[in-house]
Amino acid sequence: MPYRAPLDEYNFLFDHVVGLDKVRQTDRFEDASDDLTRAILTEAGKLCEEVMAPLQRAGDMTPSYLENGVVRTADGYADGFKAIAEGGWIGMSANPEFGGMGLPMTVTTAVNEMMSAACLSLQLAPLMSQGQIEALEHHASDAIKDIYLPKLISGEWTGTMNLTEPQAGSDVGALSSKAEENGDGTYRVSGQKIYISWGDNDFASNICHLVLARLPGAPAGTKGISLFLVPKYLPDENGEAGVANSLKVVSLEHKMGLHGSPTCVMQYDEAKGWLVGPEGGGMAAMFT
Repeated sequence: MPYRAPLDEYNFLFDHVVGLDKVRQTDRFEDASDDLTRAILTEAGKLCEEVMAPLQRAGDMTPSYLENGVVRTADGYADGFKAIAEGGWIGMSANPEFGGMGLPMTVTTAVNEMMSAACLSLQLAPLMSQGQIEALEHHASDAIKDIYLPKLISGEWTGTMNLTEPQAGSDVGALSSKAEENGDGTYRVSGQKIYISWGDNDFASNICHLVLARLPGAPAGTKGISLFLVPKYLPDENGEAGVANSLKVVSLEHKMGLHGSPTCVMQYDEAKGWLVGPEGGGMAAMFT
């Protein structure tokens, strides 16, 4: 059955259920008028119907696979992600200072829901970047923001979130990944993470991993967890993707569905990373 974006339903929710009119009365979102949000939903609906929905079956028929350490994505997914990125949909709620639209999260959530209904396997890629963007906006240093946020928002680089380990699933506090200082403001991050959605792809020039790990002497449990930004390629002096970092995709998880979305086992072997947020504040920073 072809996908049809439920625009009328979302506009009804905006007007009569969630109180978007009150959000529009704030200084921050005063430009998010009814006409603007309706136009945004309309354009997002077209993307979902015409670009993303046709990729749903392609993701299951020609799933992602690992080749020589690089994830090869499903047929059409690179073009689909390019359409998402060029439309500005990754940075809908991101800070305009770094290229985002600065729209209310309510609008972003509606668009994300439509994209998920059209093709969840592909939509998880921009969703992971959105989660990283929000964490960096709130907790990263200005230097990290200047390098990473414009590229994540534009879709040139993509983001992931690394929590789960083989022995630490719902009990995240049991994780054993570790980080040690290099003495220059960077850290050596080591450990294995599993179930990492879009842990790699063949269309972004860099994949930026947010990794939960434990510093030496950190207390047990979640209070001892810190957050680190660990890119696949280390930025050079110009802020572009440079030399490869010491991390790799070990394998892809075998799943009953969502075959177009590569769910990776990631290995970090003293990979270079940067602390995001305070020591021991990893859980709060990751889930901002």
